[in-house]
Amino acid sequence: MGVLSKLLQLISFIGVILLIAMVAAAAAQAKPVSDMCGGVEIPYPFCLNTSKDCYLGKNYFNISCNHSDTPIIGNVQVTNISIETHEMHVMALVARYCYYEKFYFTTEFSAGNFTISTTKNQFTVLGCNTIGIIKGYKKGTGYSTGCISQCNDRSEAVNGSCSGVGCCNIGFPDGLKYYSVGFSSFPNHTNVSNFNPCSYAFVAQKGKFSFSTDYLQKGLGERFPMVLDWAIGNETCDKARIKQDFACQDQNSECQNPKTRSGYQCICKQGYQGNPYLPHGCQDIDECKDQTHNCSRAEGCANTNGNYTCHCPKWYHGDGRKDGEGCAADFVQIIQIAIGAGGGFICMLVLTSWLYFGYNKRKIMKLRQKFFQQNGGLILEQRLSRQEGSTETLKIFTVEQLQKATKNYDESRIIGRGGFGTVYKGFLPDNKIVAIKKSKIEDEKQIEQFINEVVVLSQINHRHVVKLLGCCLETQVPLLVYEFVPKGTLFKYIHQESNASTFTWETRLRIAAETAEALWYLHSAASIPIIHRDVKSTNILLDDDFTAKVSDFGTSRLVPRDQTHLATVVQGTLGYLDPEYLQTNNLTEKSDVYSFGVVLVELLTGKEALSFARTEEQRSLAMYFISSMKEERLFEILENHIVAEGNKEQIQQFVKLARSCLAVKGDERPTMKEVAMELEGIRKMQKHPWVNLEANSEEVEHLLGETCEANRYGESSSTITTGYHHSMNIDHGTSALGDGR
Repeated sequence: MGVLSKLLQLISFIGVILLIAMVAAAAAQAKPVSDMCGGVEIPYPFCLNTSKDCYLGKNYFNISCNHSDTPIIGNVQVTNISIETHEMHVMALVARYCYYEKFYFTTEFSAGNFTISTTKNQFTVLGCNTIGIIKGYKKGTGYSTGCISQCNDRSEAVNGSCSGVGCCNIGFPDGLKYYSVGFSSFPNHTNVSNFNPCSYAFVAQKGKFSFSTDYLQKGLGERFPMVLDWAIGNETCDKARIKQDFACQDQNSECQNPKTRSGYQCICKQGYQGNPYLPHGCQDIDECKDQTHNCSRAEGCANTNGNYTCHCPKWYHGDGRKDGEGCAADFVQIIQIAIGAGGGFICMLVLTSWLYFGYNKRKIMKLRQKFFQQNGGLILEQRLSRQEGSTETLKIFTVEQLQKATKNYDESRIIGRGGFGTVYKGFLPDNKIVAIKKSKIEDEKQIEQFINEVVVLSQINHRHVVKLLGCCLETQVPLLVYEFVPKGTLFKYIHQESNASTFTWETRLRIAAETAEALWYLHSAASIPIIHRDVKSTNILLDDDFTAKVSDFGTSRLVPRDQTHLATVVQGTLGYLDPEYLQTNNLTEKSDVYSFGVVLVELLTGKEALSFARTEEQRSLAMYFISSMKEERLFEILENHIVAEGNKEQIQQFVKLARSCLAVKGDERPTMKEVAMELEGIRKMQKHPWVNLEANSEEVEHLLGETCEANRYGESSSTITTGYHHSMNIDHGTSALGDGR
């Protein structure tokens, strides 16, 4: 027993000794993951010299951390070390040469076993009349180059440019481990010393230096960032791999030969990341978690060591990759399942379809009836029944007819959008082209607005007013059907530069007369007087012969013959609104006269009624026009081609008429009848065109100046007003203005 006991004790002692030795060996072989110095990570194979023998190989991987917590290698400050790119970022000194000092400061840099990156750095010289020189050794062979920077004045240099004026830069060859920087200069450097006392030269990382002309006089700092390339030893991968101290420790790492220097570098294999110089340093990348995979479905991604796989869900087949087949439905299985399930569904569908269609038909009928009432159909019937003969020309369209006419309200059929609806171009079965307005009714208060337009238009039958053909009230949004006016709005021909120059004075004058005739008819000749309330160039349409037709009666009001005005909420368009109506809320037919006056000024000047591009004083065209007349510079705002081709007497009378329509007080404006008769008289004047505009410009200005003086009736220092005088009703003769077609 004693011998056996001693034997067991001996075996235990030997085991403890072996365990301690194994732990010590493992500790000796253990590599630190990384150190920190001054916020800079020091990864293996680099190491701080506080950890003995922790760095790989020779001392060029040994980093010092001084008292100011700055990492130093040799005598160079380190700012970053990258394992992935095998780069070290350091701070390199700047060479300096000052003309009035007895010495100049050159720099030398030795990279040890590292090389200076040729792709990331460049040699830069700063100064005027300066030659910067860089010398070095590449594989034992001397190397020298440089660049010249010249300028006679600081103003010749350009910020951000190093093209040889105040600043120049060049590259250098691969494999450079050492360089020195020096200077030379031209004899006349004293000529530039007052704005460039010193010259500078340095190697710096690309993108870290941006030239500024201030540097020529104020100078630079002492250091700039530079990039070094590093590798292990001087042997290739093939030679190093068979040696015991081969640095690529991780089984998921591989060796590569750098292109610009000797030695080898370790990198993690594709699908891994980390430090390949450490055992187990390369860790698998979970592409599925990082969303860096190429699977067509995130749910179909499965991570594997160094890779990932993609798969498709049940009843789908394919490789599941975005760059491959993806996932396609397995139609064979789906069809088999669908046939089984579809049989019962079809039986149920047949059983219930007749119930559904019967119910749906009744529902549609009720819904259309609801829309008819909701859109004011009953109110419309009552209103129209009071108007004798008003419904004879109206047609009630069905929903299906208007959907077919507009291709189900296709966007391509839209020809206009207004404050109260969208207008579509439609084709009826008889090939007649119509305009279909889908009104905007957002609340019940607007129903009266819609019904008002129908009632107004149903009473009007005039060649210069857009004709209402019918309506449809069976939809959620009510519809109106008008005659189609092909040329579009007057606004387009006045204000589009491509149209304005070909839009002759004679055509403009005729359109003005036709529009005035239509408004006169609305005010007096219709069965019940109608105030349009939104007269503007966009509401005057033109047919193929440029015949004017007044449109958009959504804001119009009927005026009983025993009333001279209506108290209403102000509606209309800024730039055209009657200032008296705007202040008093009292709507009169003179409100339309004011708005028409703005249209007349548009025809004269080609300018928009309201433009924020003009100065505040000129923003309102009406006020701009009046002030130009008062200041006797009206000629400046008239369109040149109108003055060139027009009749001077016609234009003079036209200007007077427009000014009278724009009187601030409604009582001082002419009636629409007087406006229409005056325009017809102007049209019949004999033409005396201005043959030479430039030669007669003074005469034109004088005539227009007389116009300004002639319209200063009733003006005071505080208000701008003018009266309408019977002198306008000169005996030109008037044509019979019909009250219908």
